[in-house]
Amino acid sequence: MIRKAFALIRFENVGLQYGNAPEILSDLSFSIDPGSFHFLTGPSGAGKTSLLRLLLLSLRPTRGSITMFGKKVNRLNQDRLLELRRHIGIVFQEFRLLDHLTTFENVALPLRVLGQSEAEYTSNVKELLEWVGLGKRINAHPPLLSGGEKQRAAIARAVISRPDILLADEPTGNVDPDLSQRLVHLFAELNRMGTTIIIATHELELMEKFNYPQMQLSNGGLTFHD
Repeated sequence: MIRKAFALIRFENVGLQYGNAPEILSDLSFSIDPGSFHFLTGPSGAGKTSLLRLLLLSLRPTRGSITMFGKKVNRLNQDRLLELRRHIGIVFQEFRLLDHLTTFENVALPLRVLGQSEAEYTSNVKELLEWVGLGKRINAHPPLLSGGEKQRAAIARAVISRPDILLADEPTGNVDPDLSQRLVHLFAELNRMGTTIIIATHELELMEKFNYPQMQLSNGGLTFHD
């Protein structure tokens, strides 16, 4: 994992516009320290998913500057961006599991991409699947999983390689309250091991229980609350 003694993420006067529409994000200037944990909040349509896509390096800003891992990402070519993205885990709302792979194979995929052998990762993948309650679904394919099971598989896939940054877009939206808390405990444990966490959520009860700082999007701007 990358470990640097500077702000891991820095936005300077960043704006984002789709086509000729008004800017959805305007003049965002902030920094995120390594090893921090933030909830990202805001009403529907405020731009939470767009901000996560900027942080994932899958979207370039319309204006302004973004620095991540000490590099000005605006200036990087696609190959360099892909290299940095290997240090970022993401949990999407739509899961994006591969239907032709089993639950085990979906979760193990990031480790295979990193070049690990099955002998190296099998025990870690099985242990994580047990922890998220999918131990009995290890050989099931995504079409046979419930929405909550797919969400848990997607989260397991995102955290299995212990990324430097973990981004999650409403990761507890398809599970019950008890499992929601268990999953956030998993994120918290990953955070204690050094991963920077940003979770987009609407769940006020969850944010009150875990009491991490909040990044609130409204009218294109971003404010921080401890």
